Amino acid sequence: MPLVYGAYTACLHDRSLPEALEVLASVGLTGAEVNAGGFIPSPHCPVDALLASARARRAYLQTFADAGMQLTGLNTSGNPLSPLPGVGPQQAEDLRRAIRAAGALGVGEVVAMSGTPGSDAGAAYPTWVVNPWNGVDLDVLDYQWSVAVPFWRQIDAIARAEGVQVCLELHPHNLVFSPPTFLQLLERAETTNIAVNMDPSHLFWQQMEPLACIAALGDHVKHVHAKDTAVLPEVAVRGVLDSTFSRLPEDTADPVPTGIGHTVSQWPSEPAWRFVALGEGHDVDYWARFLTALAAVDPDMHVNIEHEDAAFESLEGLARGARTLLEAAGRAGV
Repeated sequence: MPLVYGAYTACLHDRSLPEALEVLASVGLTGAEVNAGGFIPSPHCPVDALLASARARRAYLQTFADAGMQLTGLNTSGNPLSPLPGVGPQQAEDLRRAIRAAGALGVGEVVAMSGTPGSDAGAAYPTWVVNPWNGVDLDVLDYQWSVAVPFWRQIDAIARAEGVQVCLELHPHNLVFSPPTFLQLLERAETTNIAVNMDPSHLFWQQMEPLACIAALGDHVKHVHAKDTAVLPEVAVRGVLDSTFSRLPEDTADPVPTGIGHTVSQWPSEPAWRFVALGEGHDVDYWARFLTALAAVDPDMHVNIEHEDAAFESLEGLARGARTLLEAAGRAGV
């Protein structure tokens, strides 16, 4: 079978699930990933009902079948290791419930993030160690791994029992944000059902090459987000590690939550990089090579567009992304 091309429906949360699936089908996609917890709400995935009722699960899956779509993943991206009491415990429980829901639905993949603990047992906020050149940061990392390892062993056991792969997005501000840190987690926690969600957008802005990352990770890659990044001229003076973000204005409509009392921040007016619609940062030939590399790992991989380009509203952004993705698939023959 060829790769399955779909989209993550988070950008369509203003529509009902049937309406969102109709949008995806209209641009030629056949798969859908839905949010089931974590940072953002889950209007397309009634987790409570799905866990409670086989009838609800059958009806839910029928919604996808009626639209000619496959349910290819649940998403619980968040910080399950956060020391913030309104974030870590709830998002960890969201992850556990999503894995159980995925198992009950027969969905094989749950997308998540590794999370980031605080710097020590008394920390109030998460701490991301970017570059531990100072030995004190190695003490912080020792503590963070002491939190992460037992947690991910527990999650791995739940996933193994449910027949689910938990696919970690290599996302900055997480303990696991690169191939080496992912492999550290596997070595330390000795997991079997923790894998990688290959989202190249976060690798691009860290100056990594996703094709090399796919080669390094091999069959640890179990799920894919098709998302692009443009590195902009301002990178010459800002670099890719930039702390000059600011709080959103108080009158911002529908800010994206990251936990109780917190939202995403406002970007600099001239950023070093930004997320763009698929094809706006890298051309079709690049995406054809990307898909070829994925198909060599698993020809049945699920590849879902994640639209986060503020320059295009969701329908146009998805349509642009789908055109690029499907043209790349045609060129690659996958």
